[in-house]
Amino acid sequence: MSSPRETFLRLVNGVCDGPYEDLADLYAEQTHVTHPFHPLNPPALLSRSELHEHFTASPPVARTLDRKPVDVMIHETADPEVIVAEFAYQGRVIETGEAFTVPCVFVMRIRDGLIIESRDYIDHVSSSRAWGQLDSLLAALRPQESTTIEGAAQRER
Repeated sequence: MSSPRETFLRLVNGVCDGPYEDLADLYAEQTHVTHPFHPLNPPALLSRSELHEHFTASPPVARTLDRKPVDVMIHETADPEVIVAEFAYQGRVIETGEAFTVPCVFVMRIRDGLIIESRDYIDHVSSSRAWGQLDSLLAALRPQESTTIEGAAQRER
């Protein structure tokens, strides 16, 4: 059985190196994974099956990230199941050579070597930039213009 530290390291190294098909196996059948700082507020991932889909989904654009976890600091807590991990994904976009750093903090509950809960605080702006999706993220955050007569009048001013 892996310690919480070992499980976390397998996760972040697997996110960088794969195989992505195996990453969901680090989670319990029923789990609770959230991304509290994600600007679009996606729903929690609640099962190993949902996490498998999350990890194996195709990226929204054809980009290859060469990345690794850096500056890893793992803090153990009074609860032996809970760790707080500070780190960053650092690397380059293969297609453009653009360097990136994505700071992260994960608060994880790991029982019997499996992640049963994780709050993943990720710099989603930096992540979106690395994946070439910053414009899409910003567009999704903008309020939709009204198609009513009032909306048309406001656009003309």
